[in-house]
Amino acid sequence: MLIAKSKKSHNIGETLIKPSILCAAQLILGKDSANKLSQISLSNDTVQRRIHELSQDIKEQTLELVRASPVFAIQCDETTYIAQCAQFLMYARFVSGNNIKEEILFCCPMESCTTAEAIFKVTSDFFKENKLSWDSLIGVCNDGAPAMVGLRSGFITKVKEKNPSVISTHCIIHRESLASRTLPDEMRDVLNVAIKVVNFIKSGALNSRLFKLLCKDMDSEHEALLFHTNIRWLSKGNMLERLYELREEVIIFLDSQQKAALHDKFKSDSFQIILAYLVDIFESLNAVNLKLQGKNIHIISHHDTIRTSMAKLDLWKCRIQQGNAASFRNLDSGLAHGNLDPELKILIITHLSSLKAEFTKYFPDIDDMRESWKFIRNPFQCEFANVAEEIQEEFLELKFNSTAKDEFNDLETFWIKYHSVYPLISHQALRVLTMFGSTYLCETAFSTLTAIKTKYRNRLDVEDDLRCALSNIKPRIQDLVSKKQCQVSH
Repeated sequence: MLIAKSKKSHNIGETLIKPSILCAAQLILGKDSANKLSQISLSNDTVQRRIHELSQDIKEQTLELVRASPVFAIQCDETTYIAQCAQFLMYARFVSGNNIKEEILFCCPMESCTTAEAIFKVTSDFFKENKLSWDSLIGVCNDGAPAMVGLRSGFITKVKEKNPSVISTHCIIHRESLASRTLPDEMRDVLNVAIKVVNFIKSGALNSRLFKLLCKDMDSEHEALLFHTNIRWLSKGNMLERLYELREEVIIFLDSQQKAALHDKFKSDSFQIILAYLVDIFESLNAVNLKLQGKNIHIISHHDTIRTSMAKLDLWKCRIQQGNAASFRNLDSGLAHGNLDPELKILIITHLSSLKAEFTKYFPDIDDMRESWKFIRNPFQCEFANVAEEIQEEFLELKFNSTAKDEFNDLETFWIKYHSVYPLISHQALRVLTMFGSTYLCETAFSTLTAIKTKYRNRLDVEDDLRCALSNIKPRIQDLVSKKQCQVSH
């Protein structure tokens, strides 16, 4: 299990762990003890077999919990790894005990194409083989790819043929990232120049070394700039922040390398002011993105984060209109005499307005969802008119239950506890609380998959290792040992 968790190759047990154990045992316990320990098999095949057994036990426990849950949701995504093979991954979010848990359901290779039909067939076969009910499925979260959301033949369409009440959600983190890409032409020009400067300094080994020496001579806090790529959503903000922190060093370096065009653009006051604003705004957008990431976050919290960021955009716009740049730390400190240039003011207001419009475009129903979920957030401060007619009577019974009101604290725990007492309204609440808001788990799992499935292990069937590495469920090791002993005795 530890070998799988470490994401290392299976033969590490025989080549590294076992020799170390034997050496330590011989030094401390003596040669006889070391000889006994040497009988433990940690060969590649043995470790692989044990990882498979542990993985199957974890899978069985997960499926038992999902089948026992009144409702469950899934998130799914696919990626292509080192062997040019597409890998389809699915997570489940379900009720377990007094909590809502998230666990990997399966990870399988897509032998041919990754069309909606192929993805649905893999999912349908898994549901059928493991006796998972389509009726209990309440939500599917995906990355918004055409194969997933096609109106006529997408994966979601085919799922809704099995259960029309399934709610489809486009990953909130993806949507936030897409909404954050808007920039006025003047700001985009500054961003492009910043990227050219970074590429010039970091593209060659000599330039990188010379810049590092310059930073050392100037006792700079950092000694290198950062690259950025569009697929790494936070990297643009990190790149700009580092570039702004080392702006003095960059100006000197560009001058020493006789890059007059880049030097003059980068050194100009207008460039530095817009760069300072970009650093601030991308820092704020990165902070929103980070809040959306993480495990065991229900969709209501995701929506609260987005609504907060949209409200802040209005606040920042209002302050800028008044000539107040206090919301933007680097911009405020970089302004001459603390005054915003009228053209810069218009430019920033335009950008903030565009950001708000993009957020509204990608989250059109966020205010409606807030109203419809009001009874979930606090049923004791909600009116019966805000809930569906079929659950209004049960809602009133709950609302005036003083014991329940005193126990109202954690949303998930509360609604799970009262599911047996108020099944109709609790079921509606759990339908929302078990929904995935993002495909964060799939994205992090793909990072783990990349660490496991290297070019040196490209023939490995990765599902068992991946499940052992990612699952929070402890395998029933004692049961596995007893089962193995029984097999040996027979």
